Amino acid sequence: MDDKGFVEIDGSYLEGGGQALRNALSLSCILGKPVRVTKIRANRPKPGLSHQHLHGVNLLRDICNADVAGNTLLSTELEFTPRTIRGSTYRVETHTAASITLIYQMALPVLLFAGRPSRLFVAGGTNVAFAPPVEYMQQVLLPHLKPLGASFDLKVQQYGFYPRGQGSCQLDVQPVEKLKAGQFLDFGRLQLVSGVAFTAGRLPKSLAIDMQQTAQREIHRLLPEMHEISVEAVKHAPEKARDNGAGILMTAHTTGGCILGAASLGQKRVDGQALGSEASLRLAEYVRKEICVDEHMQDQLIIYMALAAGRSRMRTGPLSSHTRTAIHVAEQLAGVRFEVTLEAAGQTLVECEGAGQLNGML
Repeated sequence: MDDKGFVEIDGSYLEGGGQALRNALSLSCILGKPVRVTKIRANRPKPGLSHQHLHGVNLLRDICNADVAGNTLLSTELEFTPRTIRGSTYRVETHTAASITLIYQMALPVLLFAGRPSRLFVAGGTNVAFAPPVEYMQQVLLPHLKPLGASFDLKVQQYGFYPRGQGSCQLDVQPVEKLKAGQFLDFGRLQLVSGVAFTAGRLPKSLAIDMQQTAQREIHRLLPEMHEISVEAVKHAPEKARDNGAGILMTAHTTGGCILGAASLGQKRVDGQALGSEASLRLAEYVRKEICVDEHMQDQLIIYMALAAGRSRMRTGPLSSHTRTAIHVAEQLAGVRFEVTLEAAGQTLVECEGAGQLNGML
């Protein structure tokens, strides 16, 4: 903490992207601690606040009635002084393909500590590069938060893709008194594999069928013991998706309660077989290693582990730079300590005695 009372967060640390900013501001709101984030997105081709990050900053400003300095496009330094978290209805119109899920990633933990239920409408991209697809948030994040006592309802009104966006979602959040510690340790055995492959706009359903058939074939090849495989092929109706888009989300469910996700997104040239194969290969690798938390869920759980009452544990694979950045920020702001142990079988055990943050608004 500096002489003005700000906790200073170095935005260039490790991942050097938006992760440090997102987690720092979310924790700032919840803990009531002013933060100064410097060197924002220093490791990106265009450092500083992008449109997407700016929308997230301004949303948290509104939710917490915060004083903010530096919330301008491409700003590399931001000062954020929160006040009270206000549960209400909020709307964010990005007018771009900015990731809806990354904006929700900033706001969701904060709204859990509001005094009443909240509803957050965001318009932008539902399925865009370098961000979790909306299906991942619904099918993988939600089941991980329920054991912690947290929940949300996410409805997709329209799907949106790069470059125009034009997607829209509604997120409903019920506040919690506190978060419970989570235990993501027991893989058990593989129970079922499911998935959804989609196309939209002018892209034919045959591409979704290519993804579906390839994914099922690859899972059978890579995990021959798995007999229960169900991948749905969907062509989104015009009223649900205006532009071209394609992708697949595969999930694996185990008897230990683990839900692992792997997604692939179509870019300019869509190869259905390549997308189906890529997602299946990644999912099968998680299953073979018998991890309980996939690479893209790791970093999302850190903030909840830091705030929970009790000792949370997750068994995962090698830590991503996003996860290590999230740990660094949580330790600085919440005063907790994460223990990371490389286990004999090759998994990584992450543990944290949480701060036991109480919702003072309830």
